[in-house]
Amino acid sequence: MSNIKVIIMDVDGTLTNSKKVITQKTKDALIKAQEAGVLLILASGRPTSGLIDLSRELKMDENHGLLVSFNGSKVVDCQTNEVLFNETMSIEDGQAVLEHMKKFDVKPMIDKGNYMYVNDVFNNQIHYKGETLNIIQYESRGGKFKLCEKDDLAAFADYPLNKILTAGDPEYLQANYKEMMEPFKDTLSCMFTAPFYFEFTAKGIDKAKALDTVLIPMGYKKEEMIAFGDGHNDASMVKYAGIGVAMDNAVDALKAIANEVTLSNEEDGIAHTLSKHLKNIDVLNHSFA
Repeated sequence: MSNIKVIIMDVDGTLTNSKKVITQKTKDALIKAQEAGVLLILASGRPTSGLIDLSRELKMDENHGLLVSFNGSKVVDCQTNEVLFNETMSIEDGQAVLEHMKKFDVKPMIDKGNYMYVNDVFNNQIHYKGETLNIIQYESRGGKFKLCEKDDLAAFADYPLNKILTAGDPEYLQANYKEMMEPFKDTLSCMFTAPFYFEFTAKGIDKAKALDTVLIPMGYKKEEMIAFGDGHNDASMVKYAGIGVAMDNAVDALKAIANEVTLSNEEDGIAHTLSKHLKNIDVLNHSFA
């Protein structure tokens, strides 16, 4: 029987369903796991501010749960708000990326404090799966940000950034991402985090590096960790954890490297897998058929 002491979860497409909520069955399983001494970690491309409400819903703020945000460039203890890890891009690199993005039909977004900064709040539409999406509203609401316009984001960004998010039509990003990342491919981490998102973070930053930097000194071992994900940016942590689990709705590349594939995020995939691996914890036994 698995000796799981850490549960690591991506958020969008993994922990939450298509309505961006945690279903009751999954919530119950995760709260009971914490009652049995298991550490919960949310690991997301979202900013820290976009994880706080979910962490409170799961009572992570009462159990020293960890928030791995910005694709792994920051880790915060959500009970004490202590920053355990923070690795930003240099100011020069951030400004260079934002300057380079002016050549492309993308919508860059950066954050500072309670605000997300964009060029034009009304230039906000992308096309995805046959529908039009207000991507600036989607991202700002998800991160709990107010919005502010800046004509020149490169000139404005005179401070270190955890990440630069660019949004665009998926077909356009597929056709242009190599040119977008070309000047930075050796100096920054550049990756898709959704078909309509391409992001830049400091070199070597990913979810696994954040986990390794923080958890190993705490005394946890890889083989005591289980990680759940659905996207390309979850690959590092799914490979890193002793048990790496891909959701049924995950990209094929993640399913190919995962130890297991569980049910989808619409079908309580996390709860389903935990019921298998945590049967040695009595409080979970009665929760699942």
